Amino acid sequence: MSLYSAETRRLVKRRFTRYFTLGAVVVLAAIAVAMFVTNQQIGPAQVADAKAHAHADYQRSVGEAADFKKRCEAAKGTPDASQFPPSCDDLGAPTEDNFDPQWYLPATFDFKKKFPDLVTTLAALLSVVGFVIGASFVGAEWSSGGMANLLLWRPQRLRVLGTKLLAFLVGLTGLTVLLSAAWTGIFALVARYRGTSASMTTGAWKSLAIMEARGLALVVVAGAVGFGLASLGRHTAMALGVAIGVAIVFQFGLGTALALAKVKFAEAYLAPLWIEAWMKQKFVVEDYDACNFSGTNGCQPDTFTITWHMAGSALLAAFVVIVGAALWTIRRRDIT
Repeated sequence: MSLYSAETRRLVKRRFTRYFTLGAVVVLAAIAVAMFVTNQQIGPAQVADAKAHAHADYQRSVGEAADFKKRCEAAKGTPDASQFPPSCDDLGAPTEDNFDPQWYLPATFDFKKKFPDLVTTLAALLSVVGFVIGASFVGAEWSSGGMANLLLWRPQRLRVLGTKLLAFLVGLTGLTVLLSAAWTGIFALVARYRGTSASMTTGAWKSLAIMEARGLALVVVAGAVGFGLASLGRHTAMALGVAIGVAIVFQFGLGTALALAKVKFAEAYLAPLWIEAWMKQKFVVEDYDACNFSGTNGCQPDTFTITWHMAGSALLAAFVVIVGAALWTIRRRDIT
């Protein structure tokens, strides 16, 4: 059996890999079921019901307005007059245009509008899965002594670690592609029976496919970073500790410090916005402390746009630095 086949088999056979992946699938299934249950397909019956509710609310509001005006007239010359406007004639009645039937329609699943957010949700969840499984896959080998034993009969350090990483990333890619296809198909069915996908043109499908490809890249980078950190620290806890530290210190702590220091575009230093920029092509950070006055638009805040090119460069840098460091250190450090 080749080294790649052995590592692939090891990855698939690990109970942690199976159970953690199963947990993610259960979460995704719960989201899909919730979206199916809480949405409805809009038809003539729903439109008629919404119009009836809008008209009923309009009539009720007209009655309440008339009653309030009568109480205003009756209160003139009494201590209660202070509770009403000086002139009761200023009290107007609502018009039926104030009650749009669209507000009374039930929630419906518009595939083009809502599915991109669900693609981001899938990518985020699978990134966590990839990070943790990647860290565990190599971290358990180091902490249990399995890596040292493996290198006894395969004393090629870079080849062993590189093959283990390759097997993991290929498996993670396959899992992501499979779940992405299932995710798309499930919500296409949700749109068919609980909403609409009528606005999905060929261009919209291409844009969606590109977004899912960016999600795949995010998952692969997250998995490689988890793998690399655990290899550097020779323990799964190393990767998890770094992740927790980054979240607490560099995200919440840094965000609070920058906000207190009134740093311009403080939000631009937070990783989640860069991930969102990567998935949605851009993210605009606004500085409301600055005002660019316009005679037509009034006060406009300064803006800073995080583009997908910038976010992609950051992901690539993280991949190269951490994986490169892991490969370099296995050449230099003792294995014991």
